[in-house]
Amino acid sequence: IPIPLQKALSLQNIRINVPSTFTVGISTEPSIMSAAAERLLNLNQSQIEEMAREIIFGQLRLTVASLTIEQINQDRESFLDSIRKNVAPELNKIGLYLINVNITDITDESGYIDSIGKKAASEAINQAKVDVAEQDKKGAIGEAEATREKTIRVAENVAESEKGKKKAEADQRVFVQQQETTATIGEAEANREKEIRVAQNVAESQKGKKQAEADQRIFVQGQEAQAVTGENKAKADIAATNAELAVRQAEALQRGEVAKRLAEVEIQKAQAKAEQERLTAAEVVRQEIDKTKVEIAAEAEAQKIRREAKGQADAILLKYQAEAEGIRKVLDSKAAGYLELVRGCNGDAKAVATLLMTEKIEQIVQLQVEAIRNIKIDKVTVWDSGSNGKEGSSTANFLAGLVKSLPPLHEVAAMAGVDLPKFLGEIAASKRTGGGDAPAAADNRPD
Repeated sequence: IPIPLQKALSLQNIRINVPSTFTVGISTEPSIMSAAAERLLNLNQSQIEEMAREIIFGQLRLTVASLTIEQINQDRESFLDSIRKNVAPELNKIGLYLINVNITDITDESGYIDSIGKKAASEAINQAKVDVAEQDKKGAIGEAEATREKTIRVAENVAESEKGKKKAEADQRVFVQQQETTATIGEAEANREKEIRVAQNVAESQKGKKQAEADQRIFVQGQEAQAVTGENKAKADIAATNAELAVRQAEALQRGEVAKRLAEVEIQKAQAKAEQERLTAAEVVRQEIDKTKVEIAAEAEAQKIRREAKGQADAILLKYQAEAEGIRKVLDSKAAGYLELVRGCNGDAKAVATLLMTEKIEQIVQLQVEAIRNIKIDKVTVWDSGSNGKEGSSTANFLAGLVKSLPPLHEVAAMAGVDLPKFLGEIAASKRTGGGDAPAAADNRPD
């Protein structure tokens, strides 16, 4: 059943259009089927549809009247539940069962729903811009931190590499010196062993030779004397060999100790140089970190100043826009008021001006009074000839002239191009033209 509901009044007194389609059928529940048999049995399909349509129209209007446009538009599921709760029981009374509700569209003639959509879209766009700016800021900060971390890591790796390189060079020099020392000591020991073996062989050879000579000579005395001589010579050779070995061992130890000391000096030099390079690298990294901190702080301060300046500029712009709008509304109100006055005076603009001038008479008189109220005259010296003409004495003329120096109301109105009504009084013709003997009287006053 199509339900083209139009101009249904919502809870906010805004009329909306809710075209929809309702699917209904005969209920299968016994109690509702009994109601259908009682109320629908003698009706044709069009009559049943018309009866259901009237019920749905009324209950749908009731549902719309109990909800705001925001509740209807934003929470469709709750809206449909409310429709079912209101429509289904009424349909059950005539034996029908509500199967489905399909809301085609929700619109209003005032454009309120479109305004809600535009507002939501604008808020989403503005929030997206804020999110993009925030992500850009986080990206820039992350990039700066990554660059700083990269710089620190590179500096640390370079320092470690140089340190390892220097240590390897020092270890290499120490190892070479140790190998050279070991080789020298081994060579000295081999030479000593060789010399000992040679000396022993020589001694044995000499001993055999002397023994043979002794056997050939006198058997007992010659053999003993030769033996003593051979022994003494062997001892002397052994002593000489031992002395030479001791000298060579001392020289080898001296060369080894010198090489060891030189290696230690080189190691200390390499360690000192590596430590100096490490300290230099650490100082460079620290200075680079301080520099990055200063740059980040400066950028943050600049961003803060830019945002504060933008906020002040926006506030000033809004202030002047509000003032301009207020002035425009005042002028519009005045224009509308003047237009009504002209209409009330049957289009006579002069009469309107006279009316407005009449309203200002009290203020003009007040200003005239204020003009002379605060005049303080300590002493007035008047040179009077004593003439008592028709215009009075000079003293009286002075005071009268002081008051007359203020513009009369009719003169002020005439300067504005307005003629005041006659009931406010008129200026005498003689005074308008300045006639009489006043000039003659003035001639008698001293300069």
